[in-house]
Amino acid sequence: MSDLIGLFNLLAPFFGLIGLGFLCGKVVKQPEAGLAWMQFFLIYVALPCLFYRLIADKPLDELANWPFILATTFSTFCAFALSFATGWRYTRELPQSVMQGVAGSYSNIGYMGPPLILAAIGASASAPVVLIFVFDNLFLFSVVPLLMSLAGVEKLSLSATIRRIVWRVVTHPFNVATAIGVAASYLHLKLPQAADQIVTWLSGAAAPCALFILGVTVASRPLRQMPGEVPVLVFIKLILHPLLVWVVLSALGDFGPAWTYAAIIMAALPPALNIFVISTQYNVGVERASACVLIGTLVSMLTLTGILYITTKTGAVPYDLFP
Repeated sequence: MSDLIGLFNLLAPFFGLIGLGFLCGKVVKQPEAGLAWMQFFLIYVALPCLFYRLIADKPLDELANWPFILATTFSTFCAFALSFATGWRYTRELPQSVMQGVAGSYSNIGYMGPPLILAAIGASASAPVVLIFVFDNLFLFSVVPLLMSLAGVEKLSLSATIRRIVWRVVTHPFNVATAIGVAASYLHLKLPQAADQIVTWLSGAAAPCALFILGVTVASRPLRQMPGEVPVLVFIKLILHPLLVWVVLSALGDFGPAWTYAAIIMAALPPALNIFVISTQYNVGVERASACVLIGTLVSMLTLTGILYITTKTGAVPYDLFP
């Protein structure tokens, strides 16, 4: 019973903040454009500070675990391919299928992942969290514009599309923060006390702001009709994706319980709010994206609780299937 109470106390603040944002979005009628500055603060200020802090004090050998990177990124690719095929079966449209691929493979690794997994497992999980975040983003933010260009949504040549992808990857604030953190780790740099305090405050603000924004955004996009493929996509995202990670990591080697459980939980997180942002950017499948985020977040209250319980509380699930 004490384990269940501890798990409830761990998850309740996360889903509680989403619920609070949802309630405020329903009760307080403010223009959706009012979220713009909060989103800017989150993406360009708070979350980069969080990822800098996660990386800067880590030994570089922890951040060069290429078998782990290969296993988790391959698992995300498999989830994307399955979700893309599901979208194609229901829509027969390449742009829509790309959005469905993202919905079934892109976890809430920026907003929920770091604070939840560090609270559940501890500081030993920070390196795998960072690696999954960086390389999942590199994969998805490369494949989406490339496929959208092939579908004719972006009216650019292939070379121009590749240049745009490279520029977006290099200048993305999360990747910039990661690069600065790696440099600080390599050079053993420490921030001045005042700057370190500012970074600490900002990194602490990332999760509450992100979860509140997620709730408000979902509330501002009411679900009028359940698209037929959403239950399949939610199943891929919340059940198949973590199973894939578990099997592939076990097949490639012994990564230890902290790294393996962190990767499983990252894959079991609900669909990311960025799915809605990407669909809005391309004006493709906005209603479907909203449905995936809403239903996926609600269902994850059960599935994520179960996965956290069997991995971090009971020890009933071995971290390595093929010891």
